[in-house]
Amino acid sequence: MSDQNPEDKKTFTEQVEVAGNQLVEQFKEIIEQGNVRRMIVKTQDGKTLVEIPLTVGAAIGGALALFNPWLAMLGALGALVARVTIEIVREQPDTVEGEIKQKVDDIADKLSE
Repeated sequence: MSDQNPEDKKTFTEQVEVAGNQLVEQFKEIIEQGNVRRMIVKTQDGKTLVEIPLTVGAAIGGALALFNPWLAMLGALGALVARVTIEIVREQPDTVEGEIKQKVDDIADKLSE
């Protein structure tokens, strides 16, 4: 039995290095992009400082008011560290799968006419 939900979207990860004092602004930009599942803030030596699930933010998109506690915490973290790495886990767009499904549906419609 698989432990993966078939409706889970595929994800990919990217990393961005920022100065500690730019952490809050970078977080806001990441939230506004909307396809982010999770953000992990790490020190330069790879130690995880905080992991923030963003599936709610991705669903509502741009609702930064919900993240005020995170913003305050990230501001404090940013003041303590010189540089951090932000690991961003994003959802892959389903464009190829969607296009194939649409073509199959179009062919099925034509066959049923």
